[in-house]
Amino acid sequence: MNILVIGSGGREHTLAWKLAQSPKADKIYALPGNPGMADVAMCVEGIAITDNASIVDFAQKHAIELVVVGPEVPLTNGLVDAVTAAGIKAFGPTQAAAQIEGSKAFSKSLMKKYGIPTAKYEVFTEADAAREYIRKEGAPIVIKADGLAAGKGVIVAMTEDEALRAVADIMEDKEFGNAGSRVVIEEFMEGEEASLLCFTDGRTICPMISSQDHKRAYDGDKGPNTGGMGTYAPAPVMTDKMVQETYDKILLPTIQAMEKEGKPYKGCLYAGLMITADGPKVVEFNARFGDPETQVVLPLLNSDLVDIMVACADGTLAEQQVEWAKEAAVCVVMAAGGYPKAYNKGDAITGLDDAKAAGCQVFHAGTAHKNGQIVTDGGRVLGVVAKAADVRSAVDKAYAGVEKIAFKDAFYRKDIAHRALER
Repeated sequence: MNILVIGSGGREHTLAWKLAQSPKADKIYALPGNPGMADVAMCVEGIAITDNASIVDFAQKHAIELVVVGPEVPLTNGLVDAVTAAGIKAFGPTQAAAQIEGSKAFSKSLMKKYGIPTAKYEVFTEADAAREYIRKEGAPIVIKADGLAAGKGVIVAMTEDEALRAVADIMEDKEFGNAGSRVVIEEFMEGEEASLLCFTDGRTICPMISSQDHKRAYDGDKGPNTGGMGTYAPAPVMTDKMVQETYDKILLPTIQAMEKEGKPYKGCLYAGLMITADGPKVVEFNARFGDPETQVVLPLLNSDLVDIMVACADGTLAEQQVEWAKEAAVCVVMAAGGYPKAYNKGDAITGLDDAKAAGCQVFHAGTAHKNGQIVTDGGRVLGVVAKAADVRSAVDKAYAGVEKIAFKDAFYRKDIAHRALER
């Protein structure tokens, strides 16, 4: 089977790496891919991930039988619809179903209608009305840009001033562009965050191993929000009982609700959760694999990812045995100095082979080729991943790998998985 993976980050590198382990995978292409993916896939440059017609044309010319869409933008741009219309299997939701991530107002409205547990909220299109609501509700409070903001459009405001500033930044200064033309303002939920992703064919749901992300830039969960500075799996807070409760109260009702709304959902549904005193509640839904959650979840998958993805596309997931390793995985993100604000590009990276020799898998997130070297080309540059019998061993192994790698002004959090280790 010829497979095309759409995207260029650490998530897509992980997807291509895992797909390449299947005996069913003949040739894997990555569009546009990155230097790390070149080990397992042929990188395709010169086609934008939003150019549906050119992607379909490429897929037809190269006898692609499965298209795996990594990022959210091509999903909300209708790539799965275009590929499917051309008679090619695709892993991912349709444009209509991807609204569950593309519009926070849509997903909150869906949850309210079907009684899926989430934070109390209101939607605003006028900044003055949003400010008035904040003054009435007080802080802490959560401000979210309605549209796609690359994982950064959420401000957890601990003071009223911070919340009012967030409204100005999002709605008036357009910090996230058109994504901020509407805002969703939510109550602040107390608890521990966790992520539970699942495979689904629109009816059957197979939860993956739970994980926990670290969004803040610096140790101790301090500093600005990022796309994610590291992850580990499984998350201790997600006991078997909590996973079952999440399935019963969130995953199953959501998939059933999407079908009832005429937007059947296939692919990977990502539930970002807050584990509160009242049980799990949805912080947000994503319409695809998380980044960097994918980097710790897929290394723990024992089953064939090609089989699972084809079954999701075909509606036959109930026939699949999806099995997971009883181990732990840890991902430490190495970022460019200054991230998530301005950062430098083009700095040489050394020690990649040494990290692999230390037993780590290094997934490229923001790299490029320059003068025969691999150089930095993004804010989150690399994800250094280790798998071991338990979280403590995986943490030690991952950081041993990180210490082998160097580039100018590199920084990373030194407390990934600290919640698991403190238990």
